[in-house]
Amino acid sequence: MRTLRPQYPLSLLCRVLEVSRSGYYAWQHRRPSKRAQENVRLEVAIQAAHVRTRHRYGPERLQAELRADGFPAGIGRIKRLRKKLNLRCKQMRRFTTTTDSKHALPVAENVLAQTFVATRPNETWVTDRTQRAKKDSMVTELRKLG
Repeated sequence: MRTLRPQYPLSLLCRVLEVSRSGYYAWQHRRPSKRAQENVRLEVAIQAAHVRTRHRYGPERLQAELRADGFPAGIGRIKRLRKKLNLRCKQMRRFTTTTDSKHALPVAENVLAQTFVATRPNETWVTDRTQRAKKDSMVTELRKLG
């Protein structure tokens, strides 16, 4: 009604929506309900907990976090408010071991024997292997050090 008020007369809006004029004015000047006020406080607490937990907690873990902060709320209410605030948790990838140390393949011998001091140029080379997660794959970077 509030959005249509500038375009149409109040008497027409009240008749079409089957609302009395006095009911409209009472609604317009009414304070927010106790539940609406609690929801506003809970929204602030949910946003703070969401940031504090680095966007990792879902509604169940977030409920325990909020309860510890003094904001008891049900899962459904937390889900509804998170949806309203467009908050989603980031899924953590499980760590998977990619190295099989118990294979039967030959292993190169350790020619450096943990002595990393070179006596002449180009005697010892060291590289750095870094893996970074990209959208759908892993990217491996090899860099020459030194």
